[in-house]
Amino acid sequence: MKAYVQVYTGEGKGKTTAAIGLAIRAIGAGKKVLFLQFMKSKVYSEHNVLPSLENMTLETVGKPFFIIKEGMKSKEELAKWGDEVVVFESGNPPKDYVGLIETGYRRAVEAIQSGDYDLVILDEYNMALFFDLISWEQTEALLKARHPQTELVFTGRGAPEALIDAADLVTEMKEVKHYYLQGVMARKGIEN
Repeated sequence: MKAYVQVYTGEGKGKTTAAIGLAIRAIGAGKKVLFLQFMKSKVYSEHNVLPSLENMTLETVGKPFFIIKEGMKSKEELAKWGDEVVVFESGNPPKDYVGLIETGYRRAVEAIQSGDYDLVILDEYNMALFFDLISWEQTEALLKARHPQTELVFTGRGAPEALIDAADLVTEMKEVKHYYLQGVMARKGIEN
């Protein structure tokens, strides 16, 4: 069976959730899955169940705070986040964060080359690209390194056009309406 490259992107909710659904489906068919999360730490509800599933490997590469390029959010929006967000000048992301993402990138290359996994999901990889934590050249190398029997999924907002062109399947989640705009923060078991 031929393996493909998939991208789940867009401004709407559901990219990681869709990838989790695909992982569950693959496990149900006896396939081995690596779910490698970039820019996240183990604070989400899926971390309570996914590691217990047979044939599932869940790894995270991130910190318990978000990073944002200067100018992306207003001072008012940033004030709501407090210490949970680190603002950086475009082109100059925090070095410790770059180091973490580099570790995740090396793990991704190893996993997709090995043939040990039928499905490798690189959750929030698109955001690592957007924040210049990973280069497009590294991503091209990753795509070329893929074992022909390994399905590869990239998730996250802002997938670059080059990744969309390289993919075999692209799904864009479009936000039509979201209660976040009414002040509802992430809810345990629904958004986190």
